[in-house]
Amino acid sequence: MLAGEPYLANDPELVAERLRAKQLCHRYNQEPVHLNRQVLAELLGYETDAHLEAPLRCDYGYNIRLGRNVYANYNLTILDCAPVSIGDNVFIAPNVVLSTAGHPVEVAPRIAGWEFARPITIEDNVWLGAGVLVLPGVTIGAGTTIGAGSVVTRDIPAGVVAVGNPCRVLRAVAP
Repeated sequence: MLAGEPYLANDPELVAERLRAKQLCHRYNQEPVHLNRQVLAELLGYETDAHLEAPLRCDYGYNIRLGRNVYANYNLTILDCAPVSIGDNVFIAPNVVLSTAGHPVEVAPRIAGWEFARPITIEDNVWLGAGVLVLPGVTIGAGTTIGAGSVVTRDIPAGVVAVGNPCRVLRAVAP
């Protein structure tokens, strides 16, 4: 899975690891804010100064790397079947989905449970607007703003405003 090879999502070890993450996300979403930092550290495998509003959902947790001063509003979903790297000073609006997971377009392997995963990288100082969907294998360059409702299907360069479905560069932004 982490090597980018196709994998069976219903492998018992992966199912158990996703169950662990679901239980930790449930605890995180129920805990008072002053206690959920401990649960977040357990989920991610390290301490962070990130502030992620509940509810938060993820597949594994341990494939997520958060930089300093990350803020995510309500309903962040991270399908972290591959690494998800979020840089420093990243702001994430409500209802954002970061999905490293994908399925074959061919019917037989898809219904047999095969998946693939590609890393997502969000560099420093990025803002993701409400309802943004970032698909497998995408990198978003430093200082970029992705407009609300955008579907990011390919890499977006640094220092731009990008919007739409599919997401495309609209203009450059001042640093």
